[in-house]
Amino acid sequence: MAMIYSVFIALILLVCYFSITMGVFSVHPLDLLSTLFQINPNEQNSILLFELRLPRIVTAGLVGLGLGIAGAVIQAITRNGLADPGILGINAGAGAAIVGYLLMFKGQMDSQSLLSAMGMPFFGLIGGLLAAIFIMMFAWHGGGFDSGRIILVGIAINSGFSAISLYLSLKMNPNDFEMAMLWRNGSISAANWTYIQAALPWLLLFIPFLIAKSHVLDTIRFDEDIVKSLGISSNLEKLVLLCACVGIISACVSISGSMGFVGLIAPHISRRLAGVLHRYSLPLSGLIGMFLVLLADLAGKLLFQPTEVPAGIILAIFGVPYFLYLLFKQKKAVH
Repeated sequence: MAMIYSVFIALILLVCYFSITMGVFSVHPLDLLSTLFQINPNEQNSILLFELRLPRIVTAGLVGLGLGIAGAVIQAITRNGLADPGILGINAGAGAAIVGYLLMFKGQMDSQSLLSAMGMPFFGLIGGLLAAIFIMMFAWHGGGFDSGRIILVGIAINSGFSAISLYLSLKMNPNDFEMAMLWRNGSISAANWTYIQAALPWLLLFIPFLIAKSHVLDTIRFDEDIVKSLGISSNLEKLVLLCACVGIISACVSISGSMGFVGLIAPHISRRLAGVLHRYSLPLSGLIGMFLVLLADLAGKLLFQPTEVPAGIILAIFGVPYFLYLLFKQKKAVH
């Protein structure tokens, strides 16, 4: 396991290195080191590094970590390998609430104000919880999640909240509309330290909590009768775990918009490499999520110059075929 973790940490560091040194303005590695450690610092390099590229890298890493772990937990709760925060509509619910928050301020948002930024995860939590409530209402059957219904319900919820988000964004002034479009497409180009400060407490609270619940996640994948015989309240645990996931997803959506398919792909790769025990697969899923979002952001920044493609679109390009592959594989396994 240590070797697998080491490989992904090395890959993450490599992508971070390219993200820092490459772009519209390239930075020589020696200039990078001198700026990073404030040895004969250059003002232009300092602005480029500390105000533009480092916040972007940290944001991408946090979003990937959070969505990778949340996706793995949601798949364990629902017992469905196709479950993903984006597909189930939790991302869309959080995003619609955040767009509503932006609309309420009507141009008064200040991206450097911590108070303004702190409001976005709270509104995202409300929207994400609302989406989760709809999922439980329509996909809950016979004392548990119906795996056959949950994807259909999620797609419907996703479409509904996306339509609400689009409707609200059309009522904004041009500046706020542009900001809302970044959230809808899943972009990290507007990253700054203020947004990171607003999201970090949520991630520091819920990610360790979910990892500490690894033994519960290992247990609830068994039949309900077995879980009850072990003295575990399955439905209560699922509710608590789902709320923690929504908190993480809301924080991630508030700083990056809707990043789809990270929570789908990362857990699958993690389980193949680390097995089904969550104390191993959960942290690895977070690392894989970090790698995917960092790589997507780097690709969107470099491959389409002079324009830039949001990381969410890059992830969707690869995520949709992977989702269809999993859907076909699951259908084949049933037959």
